[in-house]
Amino acid sequence: MRAEQRTLELGIHLPAGSAPAGNYVSAIQTGNLLFTSGRAPLPINGRPAKGKLGQEYSTKEGYDLARSACIDLLAVLKKQLGSLDKIVRFIELHGALNISPEFDEHAKVMDGASDLLVEIFGPAGIHVRSVIGVNSLRNGVPLTLKATLEVATDRRLPAGEKK
Repeated sequence: MRAEQRTLELGIHLPAGSAPAGNYVSAIQTGNLLFTSGRAPLPINGRPAKGKLGQEYSTKEGYDLARSACIDLLAVLKKQLGSLDKIVRFIELHGALNISPEFDEHAKVMDGASDLLVEIFGPAGIHVRSVIGVNSLRNGVPLTLKATLEVATDRRLPAGEKK
């Protein structure tokens, strides 16, 4: 199944993709590799998410925030590539979590993004992952995600497509 179709089946409507928060680009491609900048969760009721995991946000809320940030990541990828169907596979997902000192459920929070990638891309969504807890993030956001992925070239077909 194609990623664009699967996204619609899951009821996910991608936003335009948020703009960079500084003097950089949201994604850059070299060869068949694409690298993204950090993506934060989408606004909640029109307001940016702010706060720390383990303080303002629970692990479950963090899971939902990671899923939200992943939706923004997918929006950036669609804008960059023209279609999510050009993604061959996700290679790495990295998360930075704005946490209280006692918070230790980093992996459970990041599963929000990882689970979404597998729901949409199947085996091509499985990736290596790293996550760190930090004392602060830009504008007080609770987390950011960035990814490295392989995209289709003339020699390689997108996930789920056969010759």
